[in-house]
Amino acid sequence: MAALATFKDLIIDATDAHRLGGFWAQALGLRLEETGPNDVVLRGRTPAHTVWIDQVREPKTVKHRVHLDVHTGDIAALVAAGATVLNDRDFHWTVMADPEGGEFCAFVRDDPPEDLLHEIVVDCADPGAVAAWWGHVFDVKVESHDHPCWFSLEHLPGTTFNGISFVQVPEPKAVKNRVHWDVTGSADALLEAGARMIRPSTDNPEPDRTWDVLADPEGNEFCAFPG
Repeated sequence: MAALATFKDLIIDATDAHRLGGFWAQALGLRLEETGPNDVVLRGRTPAHTVWIDQVREPKTVKHRVHLDVHTGDIAALVAAGATVLNDRDFHWTVMADPEGGEFCAFVRDDPPEDLLHEIVVDCADPGAVAAWWGHVFDVKVESHDHPCWFSLEHLPGTTFNGISFVQVPEPKAVKNRVHWDVTGSADALLEAGARMIRPSTDNPEPDRTWDVLADPEGNEFCAFPG
């Protein structure tokens, strides 16, 4: 079976794109580029490393439903860059918050890899079903782990991180995700597979906008760019 879409890039919403972009540039080992008054993009060795920092009006109000896991050699360096430690006792990783309060997890390594983004983690009501849906979209096998509520897609084509994990949480999705990813693929094919249209490319005053805003079966927003 052919993939319906391929992973394109990662997007993080910010109320202050320059400030948050500066933090994530350090945390991910990327370089920050300003493309406009409030437009920031982080770039690395290849296009697959691209992270867009989108300035938005609404502040963070609830726990991130999609968050990043990162490799690091030093928690103190992340704190010096603007992060806050939320929990360094209960797990073999450290739960932290970025300068705007966005949760992420830091995994301390004696010798961190060159690519510091470890994985993307998605909170779900039904992680098996959401993982299966995205596995179908990307044509990637779903990995089931010993934890009964943890599934993952690993080694996605065109990416530089380990994969996407889907984990179960009790709380329902309440607001627009502040972290999402873009894909390259047919919006029609994704809709036929079970995605929901949020905003078509035609519903925007920007003349150069070519992407559709969709949502997966649990309402996680993503953007689909034509191939």
